[in-house]
Amino acid sequence: MRFKTKRDKERAPTLNMASMIDATFLLLAYFIFTTGVTARESQLSPNITAEKTSAGARAGDFEPQVIEVLKRSDGPVYKLGERYFTSRPALTEALRSLEKSAGLFVRVSPGPTVGFATAAVQAGRDAGFDQVTYVPAK
Repeated sequence: MRFKTKRDKERAPTLNMASMIDATFLLLAYFIFTTGVTARESQLSPNITAEKTSAGARAGDFEPQVIEVLKRSDGPVYKLGERYFTSRPALTEALRSLEKSAGLFVRVSPGPTVGFATAAVQAGRDAGFDQVTYVPAK
């Protein structure tokens, strides 16, 4: 059996402050790096905005500008409204006459390659559209 002496009672436990400081700085660095990385959702700009129009306007008056990339038996085609295009330059010329402020949607159906989808997006950019949105078909 061991009895405590007076010298054992006077000796207090010591704490290693270097470890405590390291842990504090690691936590501080973690919180600094993780808080400023992502953009706030309130600062993101939507591609579709609501406009206030006169009382005579109806919801059916809005017709989005959509390019559909389809695959037919003779190859992939671009459909804009009721017109079909087989080449990107012809599609770009047709897009130049459209209103640019509403933006452009590119809907790609299953079948065409990624190259034809990116060509449709590039045609929209070449025609002067600032907002070109890719939408996969369901």
